[in-house]
Amino acid sequence: MTITVTESAENYLAELLAKQDVEGIAVRMFVTQPGTPYAESCLAYCRPDEVIEDDEVMELSKFRVYIEQNSVPYLEEAMVDFAEDRMGGQLTIKAPNSKVPKVSPDSPMDEQINYILYSDINPGLASHGGEVKLVELVEEENGHIAILQFGGGCQGCSAVDMTLKDGVEKTLVERVAGLAGVRDVTDHSVRDNAYYK
Repeated sequence: MTITVTESAENYLAELLAKQDVEGIAVRMFVTQPGTPYAESCLAYCRPDEVIEDDEVMELSKFRVYIEQNSVPYLEEAMVDFAEDRMGGQLTIKAPNSKVPKVSPDSPMDEQINYILYSDINPGLASHGGEVKLVELVEEENGHIAILQFGGGCQGCSAVDMTLKDGVEKTLVERVAGLAGVRDVTDHSVRDNAYYK
């Protein structure tokens, strides 16, 4: 488990804990809605009677951090920092894996695909107001096919076939073992056939 708490963040949090005036008070770290685009990394006070048995414990020099078990993979490589400014300062938590947990080649195929979509592909599509998500995985003779849904600015876009084949499929097939290809769930031919009734 690699979570970094900078010295400035540790000092700031230690001051806040001291003001609570509770013997043995610690910090709890967790992610709300982990693994979704709405994930938020949070810190909260944790009194001794609020400790949960399966929490992971991180000992810092000035206090203890309890990490909620479900949040552990989402907080991998997280960094807690405190930047001082004229207004006093701001505590920030950067958790690059909160929206999708870090994956390995042993992770389930859908998790690997989602990780690549969220970390590599969607940031590029976002500049055009588009996004792509995995709908399902289907098994076919030559391997697995990822059924993808394009949304936002990608839907009905004539370049989507090019984006799908050239960019998305190439990236996914190269990086996910056992994936044979991708297919688009949204039928982009709808706008062509709309007038032939």
